Amino acid sequence: MLNVIVNRKARRVGKLIAKTEKRLAAAGIAYRIFYTDKPGAAFKYARSLSSAGGKEFLVVGGDGTVNEVLSGLVDPSVCTLAVMPAGTGNDFAVAAGIPSRMKALELYLNGVPRPVDYIECGTRRSMNIAGTGIDVEVLRRCERMKYGTRRGKYFRALVACLLRYRGTKLRVTVNGETKEYTALIAAVCNGTQFEGGIPLCPAAEIDDGQLELVIVDCPPLRKLVPELIRLMRGKLLTRPITHHIPCAGAVIEGDGNIFVQYDGEICEEGALNAKIVRGALKLYRG
Repeated sequence: MLNVIVNRKARRVGKLIAKTEKRLAAAGIAYRIFYTDKPGAAFKYARSLSSAGGKEFLVVGGDGTVNEVLSGLVDPSVCTLAVMPAGTGNDFAVAAGIPSRMKALELYLNGVPRPVDYIECGTRRSMNIAGTGIDVEVLRRCERMKYGTRRGKYFRALVACLLRYRGTKLRVTVNGETKEYTALIAAVCNGTQFEGGIPLCPAAEIDDGQLELVIVDCPPLRKLVPELIRLMRGKLLTRPITHHIPCAGAVIEGDGNIFVQYDGEICEEGALNAKIVRGALKLYRG
């Protein structure tokens, strides 16, 4: 039985699901559909269905919905996952070579699932990138804005952060060594990009059995915009302010609680304690 978990707010989801049902029926696939209508619903569906023995999941939505389903699975190692990217960013789908919309369904119907890594973070998991820094502050500001389009909110929040952000003081423990940073961004990467296409770590691979820790020192205000432009162009890893450390896991702590994003989903945490889980989930991917 294929369990289809759908983000009801995904783009043009009604037409997409109608086509999906028609194609699944033509292929003789038994399925049931579950619609999410609020944050946390995909997690609850995945937890309930996997607890009852469900093992095959198709996620229709973006990175946040995929994150919730992964985090909700009781035991990812016995599950297979297919993704139909229908979010605003779909960053993990890019790293995994998953095509958009109905082409992704054909990948599920005609392909073979292959092992993929994911990030274990205590009570949460992440398929793509988990971290903290200016990107999280931008997202938090967006969430507090009541008016405007998503793109308009993001631009206004980014401008506000550029005027005020002075870095986050962090302690990072990796490969047995602890160092302190005043960071613009600190993240562990399984995927290559975040925030709808920003190439934070082009060197990352989703099936190489390791994480890529990326820490970017916060530059002086006069240099902040040029460095962010380099980030947008995928050139930040070569900069002197960037620390790129391959690892199996890392702990990122602040002076108190910190706000962490897991594939774009924000939580307040005592620390980000991340470790790679090698090849324990089977994914239909390119």
